[in-house]
Amino acid sequence: MVFAWLLLFVALGGLRGGRGLQEVDGFPSRGGDIRDFTVAARWVYVVTGDYLYQLNLSLGLLHSLPQRGSYRSGISPVSGRFNRTLEGGAYTFSVNTLAPLVERNLLFTCGALNCGFCEMLNLTDITRILNGEDFELNPVVPKGLPVGFVVDVNEDSYILSAAEEGINDKACVGFPENSRIRLHNTNERQLGGLLSFVDSTEEPEIVARRSGVQFVDGFQIKSSIFIFSNLNEGENATKVRLLWFANKTTKTKTLKSLRGATLVCCEGVEAHQRLVSSSVIPGDQPVLWAGIFTDHDVTNTRLAIYDVSPPTDAPTYRDPDFRYRGEPSEGDGPIRLRPLRVLLKHRFMTSVLAVKLNNWLIVFIGTGDGQLLKLTVDHTLQAQCLSVIWKAPDDRRVFPKMHLDPVGRKHVFVAVRDKLMRVPVSQCVQHSSLQSCWKARDPYCGWCGALRRCSFEDECPSSLWLSVPDDLSQRRMLSHSFQEDAEGKIRLVVFTHLKRGGAPANFSCRFDSSVGVLGGLGHQYPECTCLLPPVIAGLRVSVTVSLGEVDVTEELNLLNCSGISGAPTPLLCSQCLAAGCGWSNGACTWTRSGALNMSVCQALQTGVDSLPEIINITPSEMSFYGKNNAVLKGRNLGHVIGVRLQGHLDCSAKEASVRDNTGASLTFHIPAGDKGRVEVCLLLPDGGCHGSAPLTYRSAPVCASISPDSTWASGKRRMNITVSNLKFVNEVIHSHTDERVTFSESSDQSLQFESLATDRDPFSSTVTLRVANHTLACPTAIRYLPDPQFIDFISAPAADHLRLTIEKKSDELQMAPEDLRVKGVQGGEDHDCVITTIERSSGNDFITCVIQSSSDAAVTVVKIRYGGQTKVLTHFDYVKLLLLLLVVPLIVGTGVGVYCWQKRSLTARMNHLIEVLEMDIRNDIRQGFVDMQTEDSELIENVGAIPFLDYKHFAAKIFFPEGGSLMTACLKDISQDPRKMEKQDDGCGRLAQLLREPLFLTSMVHTLEEQKSFTIQHKCTVASVLTVALHRDLGYLTEVMEQLLRAAMERPGNGQHKMVLRRTQSIVEKVLTNWMSVCLYGFLRESAGQHLYFLVSALTQQIAKGPVDSVTDKALYTLSEDWLLWQAQDFTAVKLQAVFVVGGDGQLSEPLEVEALSCDTVDQVKLKILAVFKAKFGFAYNIPLRDIRLELEQGPGVFVALEEVDRSSEVIGEVTMLNTLRHYKVPAKVTVKVLSTGCHPPLVSQSSVKDDQDFSVKYFHLIDPDVCEDQGMNPERKKLKLKEVHLTKLLSTKVAVHSYVVNLFRGIWGVGPGRAPPAIKHFFDFLDDQAARMKITDPEVLHIWKTNSLPLRFWVNILKNPQFVFDMDKSDHLDGCLSVITQAFMDSFSLTDTKLGKHAPTNKLLYAKDIPQFKQEVKAYYNCVREQQPITTAEFKDFLLEESRKHDNEFNEVAALRELYKFIHQYFTEIEQKLEHSGAPAELKEQLKQVKNQFDGQESCSWD
Repeated sequence: MVFAWLLLFVALGGLRGGRGLQEVDGFPSRGGDIRDFTVAARWVYVVTGDYLYQLNLSLGLLHSLPQRGSYRSGISPVSGRFNRTLEGGAYTFSVNTLAPLVERNLLFTCGALNCGFCEMLNLTDITRILNGEDFELNPVVPKGLPVGFVVDVNEDSYILSAAEEGINDKACVGFPENSRIRLHNTNERQLGGLLSFVDSTEEPEIVARRSGVQFVDGFQIKSSIFIFSNLNEGENATKVRLLWFANKTTKTKTLKSLRGATLVCCEGVEAHQRLVSSSVIPGDQPVLWAGIFTDHDVTNTRLAIYDVSPPTDAPTYRDPDFRYRGEPSEGDGPIRLRPLRVLLKHRFMTSVLAVKLNNWLIVFIGTGDGQLLKLTVDHTLQAQCLSVIWKAPDDRRVFPKMHLDPVGRKHVFVAVRDKLMRVPVSQCVQHSSLQSCWKARDPYCGWCGALRRCSFEDECPSSLWLSVPDDLSQRRMLSHSFQEDAEGKIRLVVFTHLKRGGAPANFSCRFDSSVGVLGGLGHQYPECTCLLPPVIAGLRVSVTVSLGEVDVTEELNLLNCSGISGAPTPLLCSQCLAAGCGWSNGACTWTRSGALNMSVCQALQTGVDSLPEIINITPSEMSFYGKNNAVLKGRNLGHVIGVRLQGHLDCSAKEASVRDNTGASLTFHIPAGDKGRVEVCLLLPDGGCHGSAPLTYRSAPVCASISPDSTWASGKRRMNITVSNLKFVNEVIHSHTDERVTFSESSDQSLQFESLATDRDPFSSTVTLRVANHTLACPTAIRYLPDPQFIDFISAPAADHLRLTIEKKSDELQMAPEDLRVKGVQGGEDHDCVITTIERSSGNDFITCVIQSSSDAAVTVVKIRYGGQTKVLTHFDYVKLLLLLLVVPLIVGTGVGVYCWQKRSLTARMNHLIEVLEMDIRNDIRQGFVDMQTEDSELIENVGAIPFLDYKHFAAKIFFPEGGSLMTACLKDISQDPRKMEKQDDGCGRLAQLLREPLFLTSMVHTLEEQKSFTIQHKCTVASVLTVALHRDLGYLTEVMEQLLRAAMERPGNGQHKMVLRRTQSIVEKVLTNWMSVCLYGFLRESAGQHLYFLVSALTQQIAKGPVDSVTDKALYTLSEDWLLWQAQDFTAVKLQAVFVVGGDGQLSEPLEVEALSCDTVDQVKLKILAVFKAKFGFAYNIPLRDIRLELEQGPGVFVALEEVDRSSEVIGEVTMLNTLRHYKVPAKVTVKVLSTGCHPPLVSQSSVKDDQDFSVKYFHLIDPDVCEDQGMNPERKKLKLKEVHLTKLLSTKVAVHSYVVNLFRGIWGVGPGRAPPAIKHFFDFLDDQAARMKITDPEVLHIWKTNSLPLRFWVNILKNPQFVFDMDKSDHLDGCLSVITQAFMDSFSLTDTKLGKHAPTNKLLYAKDIPQFKQEVKAYYNCVREQQPITTAEFKDFLLEESRKHDNEFNEVAALRELYKFIHQYFTEIEQKLEHSGAPAELKEQLKQVKNQFDGQESCSWD
């Protein structure tokens, strides 16, 4: 039993990896493809044709700005007005320049509107438009995307605009024929005003000497500005130009400092070169830069590295291609720069982003076929490994720009068409062992000794972090070799190929052998040595290398180097080197003088007489899913044992076994791979790989549409699927049948097949395409509808033809002429009738066809063929009419008699139905009464350890409830590298000292709050960063807080004393919230927190006790009427025996008894099984729910799969019911097998239905869809349900959890062993003193002050958000229940008595009888605190000092100080004036100026 569960636990750990490419976050834009995007501060800005979006760094949409509207020009540029509209609009503001100015919280957008238009937006909220005016920054219709970015020139910020020539309206003046470069103002106070490019008396600009310039990229590094461009030199001839500008004192001098160079790349393509994308490589001198170059064939691309450091000499220079305005036309020849290294030659590279990581250079590369590559480059600029970290299913060209997440630096933002992707730079978490982490050969990933998992380095603080070596060609973590000394003794030398990082760690080795422990001769990282005994052959040695807490063990079976002898073949050579020996003069040797690299073996002659050759491989192209049964033809294939596939710089080759080897041909399965070309060679038994042939992986087929989207139930309707890469499709599959679908290719992008028949309708059948071993779903399902009903026809003769009109009942089949074949029978012969029109109406459709015949014979029969069916219509005649007239009276008479009999029968049935309805309602009411009387509160059996969050994460969620980068920056967390934490510098140190001056701090707070632009969000931010910055001195923070509170309470005109502290509308009110949280954390953990966790657990269990609708999350047992599942059907309890499959051989664990309900869905059963598992064993079954499947035992050893949706699912209209235990007729005590799809893949793959974006529309569970259905199919579901009958469930739920609510409330307002927490006693005494000072005698005012400061400000936040206190997730349903409890909690502190009537909300009525008792307890609590012995000033200071000490070094004060200085910088003048009016001493004002000078003058202290 124990062993079986242990196997399961180990299996869980081993299944965390191996998921393939990681799923990425994505933002699907609307309004066209993405035109440009940029990243600044904590936000991402995306431009499409019709919208400008602002996203957070997780690609969550924050704001959107429509770019269509109306435009009214004005007399002056600033009077032009652009009015946005959500729909329509005659004008479009086509933005082509995004220029963020982070220091001033601005975003400049410029583009085409009229003759040009620019807007200045708030960087934090783009919907706040600060300025908009006509300005011709770029051409109205530029030929390409212009380059525009913010540069700093002599401590001023300007927008550098590199604008290409374009197509301008004749009314638009000011644009030269050629491209130009300008510097534009970003401030009204700059000379010339906002966006002006004038400088004193000049209009400085750089102008191209000729047309045909395409600007590609630009950036500024320290005092140098770089501009890259392509210059057209004639037909198919271009060159790449680099321009340098130096940061001078003025715009004119800056532009006149122009220097230039021509970038030459690469060998063989100098005449046809063009820059596609570029990226500067972070670092100091020299300035390294990466660029992607192409020639006239855009798919022929190369990635090269250059040293683009600007020249240090300053001679007079005139560029041949660009000139300062007014300079002569002739110019000097620029210098030519050649690449330091051509890193990669690869097909169709489109974008590049270079990142420095320790000694590594990581280059991210986008491609034209929709892939994101990661190239690892060592410190010598030698490319090591190339891998794919994301790929699109189709050929989506990656946008030329990419950006790195500026905060976490662990994601790359990539744009493809209309989508923006956030791709992780690595997938360290998928590697579950040190071995797999190391084999990934990823410099981002290393093994963290403390966490015992593969992680990023900054996730492993204060611990050993083992990463890959500098040489990624190593294939083993431990390698060994032999040394023979002068005395003939043999030493074993073990080399460790692990790079140490993080904390220092001890290094030691141990050698255990079959003859005992071998004596070590010393060890010094990374080598250790031992002396071997005389007899070596057959000796088994276990080498254990210890690095800190990490052990690496390698089992070695040693061979005698002298004994490895024979003909010098590759196999013998590789055996020799693998044994740790050296290879010299064609023989194996002990000494190290021989070659140790396996490459030497490839030059030797193989032992096979004739080497294998490859003639061809069929197919030579396939999708990245691979291909089964590929055929390879060649010569001398008899000894081939495998096929190896390896791409350029691929560090992990793939191998496939061979079958049906005839010597001249063989078959093999081509494994899945990445898009691109790989080389194939043939493996021989001696380890050699010979022959060469290319294979190309392409994008997978993508099913775009199915036409038509419906078919008749009898099948055989001709369907067309539009699909890309059609040639890779192996099979078309219908979801409702296992019958094989025959299809044919009608074109390169379309295939045809006939729909399969079914015996049921209507329903929808999904269509999937099988590609190799994968199935790809089509986006449109085929609707199966009843067969068409043809009613009658009439004929109308003409001169040379006969027209038939066929009447058909209207339907949704949308039949076309090609779906039908019509024949008319004339004189006993069939004649084709050609369909000319099909007219549709709401009742019947009319099909018109023409028979080309001169016969006068009437058409008596029409044969209509559709699919495989033929419908025969016979002409109506008078004989039939006569028979009809005779039969109708007989039918009418019979009908009257039947009606009279049925009327009596119907009355009896109605009486019976009313009796049944009355009985159902009685039963519902009785069951509700039984629930209330029998409900007990013993819900919690085993909740395990309470998962409290530690202090810093609790405080962070209180301080920064919205999360984000500021919260992360203010924490010293395990996800941060201490070496990379911001260090205290002079500016931050002086600011910290300045904050210790109460006059300055209070003046700053008052000044900020007086500013109209200072929002409530800003106030909360300032309060929280102040709390962090002063956390080491809580005593001082308390003094300042009390001083600010006194000022707020005593503010002149503040007559509404009862409103004080009611809302968070000031900095001090948010400080008070933070202060309460800091001081009460200990009380929360030691007392009230346990009660809160028990309440949350009890609510969760009570909700799960009854039916829960899987689609809406509504439940029968709840506290909230809004979440009440009053439509629930009858249900019964079902006890299941759950067994887990453990190990690889299918061993079963002992069964767990699980309580389920007959109405539970399959996923709900899974959750209940996992909950029982965790309660029993104390740890979670750590497999995602979607990767778990259940199988039901239907007989001894016979199991069937349980699925949320399958072919047997009930369908009502277009809505599918989720399968339940009742649907599968699951009996009690039955065995259910629990498997992981990772170890035991299902025969038919099925993704979770909840992944469907329209899940709530396409599926239902317990709440019936609003569609018509046959009531006879499920009479139980049609029972009348009344919401009011089930309101008793609210009361029964309240009874079940009431004891936990009472315990929680009394834990909060109880005073324990006679004493309230020190912070509460101190603050309540402070409020009492303040009331006495202000001569307030109304006891209600004091009661409200205390209520607003403690219950409302702190406890409500905790009760509503238990995830702030515990490591847990809060569902929307649980939030609704907690809202009811929180309302009762606050009602207990109210001084007014509310009279509730029958129309009062249920959340008020539920606790109405308990509130009076709670109010008495609250009053007693307040009295008890007031009468408690006062806490002395010294005692309270000791308490605060101890709280500061306990949580010292958990917050990053430097980050908080930098954030605070942003606001000081923004309102510096106003703060200075406030200090002046406050009579502040000159020393204090001088301190403030020194802080500003330090921050503004030191780059190390800048906050951008």
